[in-house]
Amino acid sequence: MLDQSYYDTTDEIIAKYGKKSGSLIPIMQEIQEAFRYLPGELLTYVAKEIGVTEAKAYSVATFYENFSFDAKGKYVFKVCDGTACHVKKSMPVLDAIYKKLGLSSKKRTTDDMMFTVETVSCLGACGLAPAVMVNDDVHPRMTPEKMEALIDELRGGGSV
Repeated sequence: MLDQSYYDTTDEIIAKYGKKSGSLIPIMQEIQEAFRYLPGELLTYVAKEIGVTEAKAYSVATFYENFSFDAKGKYVFKVCDGTACHVKKSMPVLDAIYKKLGLSSKKRTTDDMMFTVETVSCLGACGLAPAVMVNDDVHPRMTPEKMEALIDELRGGGSV
């Protein structure tokens, strides 16, 4: 059960885009931006409010990889495992993150909701391999040691 503030924020977002079916994607994007994920309860609420079926809303949300129904941490690490990054050893960087944060491929978010780890096929930064994106910032030529230092900096309140 979500707190009323989630619905209040969602109402503001709906008002911004209008109660029409064409607003579904921008509304979902802004909800995800506000809460760092797309709560299922809000998706159902939005569908009802803008006049689309719940099935339609869920089909759109599951079609696009950018939408997530899982709560994410304050810092989302996207570790590239595309060819260039993989060859330049992105997997040891991923292993360092898992070890430092006590995470795994099954458990991707820390209990304190500070960090989430994802692997992606490409960040479009092949010349900077191996690359890791933290929220909206690309960190080039990452090593396990640099990754551990970055985690320490973020834990200490530093920005990315």
